[in-house]
Amino acid sequence: MSDVLLEVQDLTVHFPVYGGLMLRRTGEVRAVDGVSLTLHRGETLGLVGESGCGKTTVGRAIINILRAMSYGVEITGRVLYHHESGVIDLASLNRTAMRPYRADIQMVFQDPYSSLNPRKTVGQIVEEPLTIHTRATPAERRERVRWLLEKVGLSSHQVDRYPHEFSGGQRQRIGIARALATNPKIVIADEPVSALDVSVQAQVINLLQDLQQELGLSYVFISHDLSVVRHISDRIAVMYFGKIVEMGQADQIYANPQHAYSKTLLAAAPRPDPSSARARRLSSGGKR
Repeated sequence: MSDVLLEVQDLTVHFPVYGGLMLRRTGEVRAVDGVSLTLHRGETLGLVGESGCGKTTVGRAIINILRAMSYGVEITGRVLYHHESGVIDLASLNRTAMRPYRADIQMVFQDPYSSLNPRKTVGQIVEEPLTIHTRATPAERRERVRWLLEKVGLSSHQVDRYPHEFSGGQRQRIGIARALATNPKIVIADEPVSALDVSVQAQVINLLQDLQQELGLSYVFISHDLSVVRHISDRIAVMYFGKIVEMGQADQIYANPQHAYSKTLLAAAPRPDPSSARARRLSSGGKR
């Protein structure tokens, strides 16, 4: 079996713009313009770029939820999922036809505060995908929920608590547990640490890496922070204005970027350098 798990071929996503009293279509926003990429089994592909470049739209197109989110969206190109039964073009499937493959591709959303239903307990949130996509009994689902919470570093005794009783990092762990509930092959991580404190970011990144090694997951890791992407990714794709302008091994992109935009992203990333900070203090007459 080929190690290719997912292929995105010439993906374009255009959102209509409506205006005037009659709300007629006056234009369109080209959010994604001819993106092609490949994801291998067990690999982490980092998708990096500034806000508004279209990287989140690519992630949502892969899991085929854009048509349900935005009326009139135009999607062309192919999203080929290499399933055990054959190669499936996810982009061509309607909601009903997509359902058998939904369990294999899950998403961890950016905002851990708005992505969890505040009216449901943690146990209900994590159990919901199991109820929809599996035939497990209620007892089996409850046991699976407890196992998942323990796996992401939470306590199984917290199943009856509500999201507002948890910190941001803990909520993101709940989101990860929900994404893993159906034993997915692919996880789309849409800026999963951007809303968290720096110390908590490292914990969540390490958790994702541990889960990948243990469960054999493949990630599409979306972020605007090239240093975070480099830490977790095997390969990096740099997006700019809806296009991929550079792609390569993570260390290669970081050490020797070829495109001017990649160089700009690297230059904008803060790099801790204690010796440089000390030199600045000395030159300005500060204390040693």
